[in-house]
Amino acid sequence: MRKYEIMYIVKPTLDQEAYKAENAKLAKILTDNGATITKTTEWGLRDLAYEIKKERKGYYVILNFELGESTKALDEFGRIVRLDANVLRYLVTKGHDEVAQAPRQNA
Repeated sequence: MRKYEIMYIVKPTLDQEAYKAENAKLAKILTDNGATITKTTEWGLRDLAYEIKKERKGYYVILNFELGESTKALDEFGRIVRLDANVLRYLVTKGHDEVAQAPRQNA
């Protein structure tokens, strides 16, 4: 299983109920297409570095998930998010392995 991370920014004009529904909808896209969500981190409302779609603030969310060989979940997520007016930006990155190798010691 490969590890991935998606960070997305949701419009600040959504009320709390609509914000939670948007997060659930986006997570469901991944799980319906074979991904296993391992962690969800909500950073909350933050200032943006620059204006995006006439917004100065946004709700930041990070999803960590695992996915098999097929990238169908990533393709479907990207397709739907590009059409979703409530998502300002998103970024998919490949995750790091949990186990780090020990550094070599010179003998």
